[in-house]
Amino acid sequence: MSGEKKRSEISILKEIAEILNEGTEIESLLKEVLQKLLHITDLETGWIFLIDHQGEFHLAAEEKLPPALSRENFKPMCKGDCWCIDRYNDGRLTNASNIIECKRIEDAIAEQRKDTNGLTHHASVPLRAGTEKFGILNIGSPDKTHFTPEELALLESVAFQIGTALKRIKLTQLEQESALAAERNRLARDLHDSVNQLLFSLSLTARGGAEMTDEPEIKETFSYMQDLAQEALSEMRALIWQLKPRGLENGIISAMHSYSQMLGLKLESKVIGVISLPGKVEETLWRIGQEALANCKKHSGQSTAELTLTVEDERVIMVISDYGRGFHFCENTDIPSLGLKSMRNRTEALNGIFKLTTEPNKGTNIELIIPIKEGGK
Repeated sequence: MSGEKKRSEISILKEIAEILNEGTEIESLLKEVLQKLLHITDLETGWIFLIDHQGEFHLAAEEKLPPALSRENFKPMCKGDCWCIDRYNDGRLTNASNIIECKRIEDAIAEQRKDTNGLTHHASVPLRAGTEKFGILNIGSPDKTHFTPEELALLESVAFQIGTALKRIKLTQLEQESALAAERNRLARDLHDSVNQLLFSLSLTARGGAEMTDEPEIKETFSYMQDLAQEALSEMRALIWQLKPRGLENGIISAMHSYSQMLGLKLESKVIGVISLPGKVEETLWRIGQEALANCKKHSGQSTAELTLTVEDERVIMVISDYGRGFHFCENTDIPSLGLKSMRNRTEALNGIFKLTTEPNKGTNIELIIPIKEGGK
């Protein structure tokens, strides 16, 4: 390799490293890196698949895909199998590789589509950092059917830089989550030591005032103050529970029963399988369970709720139900409340499935299905 070419490759890697070191939002970062890579290598088309631990992929970035692949909002790129993803998932794609032909392009040709813009082949490179894999970088150009070893080595270096950046962002997110948990714990302690104690003192004072007078109006006022203080105290205790759940160290079922008892709700629970959940999954189930049980208490008109927790085939299924008032809802309409939307968002953040079933006077059933391996990463 000539000195000039070597310097050119070092310059390419330096420019891309600068982008990767500054970015924190994954998909915008990948798009910018892809644009830069294509510009400085005079290649035309590229796309990046991010792939989870279950082998599920999504198109995270693309640049100048031909109409055959970008039609209908990139539908050909978002469904079906292809050789590069198959090789990645079964462990054969470990280094930069020439893909003989692109199956997605072949499918377009089989459909007699003429809008491939001359793209027939691409190189595939796994995105990884150490032993951890994140997805695939694919690069191609019209009428280019082969990549030299030097080109593949450069793409592999770039892919390793991308994988390292993805690992850095992931670790940063974990640190932020830990810091948020620590802040919640601090706030819970402060509320318990200050506001909670003040409300308790106010309740006792109002009770004492009511007992010290014989005037009906004054006694009624003190009793009203005591009721308000007790209500505020209950709300404060629930808030402290949400910030720092006591009992979660003994497992989610124990925490759910303690929280239900605090709400004045009887909880009937059933566990299927051995419960050993990653911390992130357990915390998500706990937060959703809190919201669901609070809704049972406030809206169902019933004093009993049911909880079933099932662990099977690297996934956990949690169902919380009641036989109360229910409400009108169908799957084709928007979820009606902020609390229910929050449950769905928390579930989907861990690549899970959220199901809501309810009818007037037939109760409400909330089911969560969360992959344990991927959710806990």
